[in-house]
Amino acid sequence: MKKLLILASFVLLTIGCNTDKTPTQIAEKFQKELNAEFLNPESTPLPKDALKKFTSLDFFPIEQEFIITGTITTTPEEKPFEMQTTTNRRPIYRKYGEIQFQYQGTPYTLDVFQDLTLIQDQKYADYLFLPFTDLTSGVTTYGGGRYLNLNIPSDTQEIIINFNTAYNPYCVYNPKYSCPIPPEQNFLNFEVNAGVKDYSYL
Repeated sequence: MKKLLILASFVLLTIGCNTDKTPTQIAEKFQKELNAEFLNPESTPLPKDALKKFTSLDFFPIEQEFIITGTITTTPEEKPFEMQTTTNRRPIYRKYGEIQFQYQGTPYTLDVFQDLTLIQDQKYADYLFLPFTDLTSGVTTYGGGRYLNLNIPSDTQEIIINFNTAYNPYCVYNPKYSCPIPPEQNFLNFEVNAGVKDYSYL
């Protein structure tokens, strides 16, 4: 339960109170607040020995190139399923829809999901989960992929994908966490040089 509460806190941190900010300001706020969360002993996923040496996560520079407007198509007939994770835990998700966008003239499609436990809390009712891998995975970013938190758009099919807010699963920092594994269809055949880089604890 504590792990779920920490995750919910992070979800709220990354998707809340951003309606009056530009995507660049949202990314700047994301970096600042994510570092603050990791430095806080009450919310950090870091083990105690790693926390003692932690100063900051390693971020790519914020780039307008990775703030992309796409369109979302809902898939209401999708049935709930058990999502594969890094442990034996199988949380229940549902595919909410598909996001279509273009990057450098090439079209891409990503599946986006809802955590059926998390959205029972009204604060997270419009929360969408987007796990993905790309050509940086295993090179400059975590090999198992990264995550994005999105909101269901209101009265429009347009949705902004701000890759500058891509973050690592908590299991990157601490193996006690159970983290969803991005599905194969959410591989992007380009380098997403945005968001949080890979983490190494020495």
